[in-house]
This record gives sequence, structure tokens and C-alpha cells, in this order.
Amino acid sequence: MTLVAGVDSSTQSCKVVVRDLDTGAVVRSGKAPHPEGTSVDPAAWWDALLAAVDAAGGFDDVAAVSIGGQQHGMVVLDSSGAVIRDALLWNDTRSAGAAADLIAEFGAEELVSRTGLVPVASFTSTKLRWLRDAEPDNAARVAAVALPHDWLTWRMRGYGPEGASVLGPVLSELTTDRSDASGTGYFSAATGAYDRELLVAALGHDAVLPRVLGPGEAAGRGAVGVGTDLTDVVVGPGAGDNAGAALGLGAAEGDVVISIGTSGTVFGVSPVAAADVSGAVAGFADASGEFLPLVATLNAARVLDSFVRVLGVSHDELGALALEAAPGAGGAVLVPYFEGERTPNLPDATASLSGLTLASTTRENLARAAIEGMLCALADGLDAVRAQGLTPRRLLLVGGAAQNAAVQAIAAQVFDAPVEVPSPAEYVALGAAVQAAWALTGSRPSWEVSVVAAPAVDTRPEIRAAYREAAGAYRA
Repeated sequence: MTLVAGVDSSTQSCKVVVRDLDTGAVVRSGKAPHPEGTSVDPAAWWDALLAAVDAAGGFDDVAAVSIGGQQHGMVVLDSSGAVIRDALLWNDTRSAGAAADLIAEFGAEELVSRTGLVPVASFTSTKLRWLRDAEPDNAARVAAVALPHDWLTWRMRGYGPEGASVLGPVLSELTTDRSDASGTGYFSAATGAYDRELLVAALGHDAVLPRVLGPGEAAGRGAVGVGTDLTDVVVGPGAGDNAGAALGLGAAEGDVVISIGTSGTVFGVSPVAAADVSGAVAGFADASGEFLPLVATLNAARVLDSFVRVLGVSHDELGALALEAAPGAGGAVLVPYFEGERTPNLPDATASLSGLTLASTTRENLARAAIEGMLCALADGLDAVRAQGLTPRRLLLVGGAAQNAAVQAIAAQVFDAPVEVPSPAEYVALGAAVQAAWALTGSRPSWEVSVVAAPAVDTRPEIRAAYREAAGAYRA
């Protein structure tokens, strides 16, 4: 049996899965936590990777490995390969002012035409600009800029700081892939090239950037120090987390992934690069050679958490209550901007519950309004992705909340495309294992993804219509 491994180095933890090359079956897995916070020493990621690999039984019998990782994080290295300061993660918002400065200098239309992105605090370019302005001495020391998965791939291949690695600080051996590079703010998904002028505008000077690998292209060989001294394990290109999940789900052109986690994401595989000057849709690349237009919302599963608390029920009980109410929740409409919102861009917004009457104010209608409001907000994201040229043929509903029977049933009424709910799994790590197999064999595997629910399309336009009216009134 030939084995391949995939790694998901996420914000919260490091997950490792080992899969059978022939069938894609998960043979074993491991996990280790990451420290909390929005600014983290990358050494913690490396230690967690070693622990997760050990928990997964090591890599002695693994032929190839690839690493998926949280996007956008800023890892800055000096000429000796040492990390200069803690990495700023995607969810570190201290660079919001720097994002505004870059937009003011270049203009949103110009930046979208060059990178497919309108800068926000999550993107790497804004974090570099913050470093230039807030910590100029550290900025001046930067010899190379990497993303979390880039740095881990480099370390896995035996490179790293002087005196702490087998092969030393060869910065030119840093590699990345187009999916992760497309979230930096100084790379064009459309052309596949870095924009050095934008890098210099952010950091203040030029620096080494990772070589961008193609889909299925190996970064090299390695696995030095990862549970073994083996140096002949094929190391794949790696990917940003959303692109890794798309690979793990087997997403193809026309597939749209709707992820209902703490926050929500809507992204799909498209042959066309997105260029949304409003900034609602990020023009990312995917890990298969196509594009991955993406919308992010701040309010997703936490919306349901809030109503679970208010109604004093479990998530299953919330779903059961919602299914006892009629579509439209008796006129009750939730606009779920509890934590402000990113799409639409309303950082100071709050939630709004309207349309209540004495008759409609029931536990059942409140539960249904919560689920309908959450899904309608994600449907707005789907509309934004559609406006960038993507025609969805299938919606893949993932995340913890996707397993709720009421969420599945109501999704079939809110969305106007077929909905499928894949089995719960670590899809970023599974997608990284797809990359590992691709780099090993030269072809992308076609492993089956099991589906636990596929509710029949039962679109109720009146639900979206009521939501649009309430959301429009709120914004006005």
C-alpha cells in the first residue's frame, strides 16, 4: 500500500491525515493545538506539526506529503533565515489603516486590475505596510516574506535558520502555490506573476518571495526531522486553506462551497478570474489551475449559537423548532449582522429582528428566522460570486452547522441550486493529500467524497424577498 499525507496548519490547530493512494481512504490521522492569538511565533506551528505527525504514526511509510495552511499570515525572515517577529495572522486587524493607505495611494480599481483584490486588514500586503510604519527597524531587516504554508514546507524540506536546520537558510528555496500567493495583495491570479511595485509600496523595499509552483508540481523532497530522518519523501506545493478544501471536496468548475463555521465563506471553482472593485469578492486562484472567487461573512454559525442561548435549547432542538415553523417564519426576518459585517462592508453594524407580531412571536418562528437569516446572508454572497461570472451547478454545504437537518432543509428553500452536504471531514488536510498524490504520480486523483444529505431543490423566493427588504431597510 502506497501512502500519502496531507497537513492542515489552521489558525486553531495542525491536523494530519494519511491516505491510501489507490482508494483515498484515511488510514490514520493526528492533531495538535496551536496557541491562541492573532500574532504567533511560527516555531509553534512547527512544533505542532511535529506533534501531529507523531500522533498520526509518523511518516516512515509515507511516499509524499503536502501542506495546506491558513491564508495571508505574514512570516518575515532575515538573511540568516530567522523569523524577525511573530507572524501576524489573517485575523489580526491592526493593519486596517494600512489597507486604507494602500487604497488611497493606488485606487481600488487599479489594485483590482493588478491583483484581483481590494486590500483589507487580512491580506499580507497590508500587514507588511503596517510593519513598515509601526516597526521600521524590523521592516528594514526583512530579506524574505513567506506565508504560513510556505514556511512550513521550507522547514519540512530541511531548510531553516542558521544552526537550526539541516540545509541552512537558503531563502531562494522558499516555495508557494498560486492559491496562497493570490491572497497576498502583490500577486496576480490572472497573470500568475508577482507585482514587485506593490510589494515595495507595502514593505518599503524589495525582498525574496517564494517561487510559485504549478498544480501538482513538487517543491522537492524532504520530511527531514518530521518524525523521521527520511529525505526522500516527495513534498507537494501546498495551498491556502480554502483552495485545499476545494481539492479535498473534489470541487470542479461550477461547484460552489458554502462553509458555515464561526464565519461564513462562499467560494467556487471558476474558469474566470474575479475582479470586483467593490471588494466583496476576492479574486483568488485555486489549486487546480483555475480560479476561486471568494466571499467572506463574519456571521455564520455564531448566529445559531446566539439563538440557542436565548431559547435555552441545543442545536438539534433549535433545528427541530425551526422545522415546526412555516417558510418565512410568520413574517419574522433576521438580518444577522451581530458582529458587524464584511459582506456587505458594515463593520459597525448590529443585528436586526423585524416583522414580529403578537401571533408570530413564537419559539418556532424565532428559530426558523435565525436559520433563514444566516442562510440569506450567505445567499447574498452567492449572488456576488455569480456576478463575477460563476454559474453554480452544485452547492456543497460544509462546516459544523451544515450537519443540522433544519439547516439542510431550509438551505434547499433559500438557495436556487442543488445542495449537497458532504460527510464531516478535515477537507483542507484531505485536499493537501490530493496534492501529495498529484506531485507523486503526476496526475490528480479522483477519490470519492461521500454525501450525507442532498435535499431536493424547493426554492421559496419569498424568503429571500423578505430578507432583501429588511436588509435594505436596515442599511438605509
